[in-house]
Amino acid sequence: MDAMSPKMCAESSAVQAHLGMMQAVIQRMADNSRSCKLWCVTLVAAMLVLMADTGNADYAWLALIPTAALGFLDIYYLSMEQRFRNSHNNFVGKLHNDELDPAEVYVIKPCGSVLRHLWRSTRSTSVWPFYPALVGVVALTTQIA
Repeated sequence: MDAMSPKMCAESSAVQAHLGMMQAVIQRMADNSRSCKLWCVTLVAAMLVLMADTGNADYAWLALIPTAALGFLDIYYLSMEQRFRNSHNNFVGKLHNDELDPAEVYVIKPCGSVLRHLWRSTRSTSVWPFYPALVGVVALTTQIA
C-alpha cells in the first residue's frame, strides 16, 4: 500500500460489509452442501421404495445416478466453501497486517487451486462416510430383493 492510499481498518463500514458478504457466501456454500446430502438421501430412498413396491430390484442400480451427481455437486460446493474461507482468511490477515489494498474491499472471489480443493473435498470426512454408505445400501438392496 503506498503513502497516498487510505488505511483500511476493521471498523470501516466497507470492511464490515465485505466480511459480512464473505461470511454469507461461505454459509450459502455450506447450506448447498447439506442440501445435496438431503436430496440424495430423499431421491435414493424414494427410488429404492418404488423398486421394492414393484418387486423389480434389477433397476436399483439407477439410484447410483443421483448418488453420483449429487455427490459431485456436494464435493464442488465443499471445495468452493474452502476456497472462499481461504479468501476470507487472506483478507483478514491483510487487514490485521495493514497490507489491505482498498480495492480488495470490492472484490469477492474464491482463492486457491480449483483442482486441489476438489481433491481435498473428495477426501473430506463429510463426503467419505456418506456417499459410499449410500452405494452400499443400493448394493445391499439389489442382493436382498
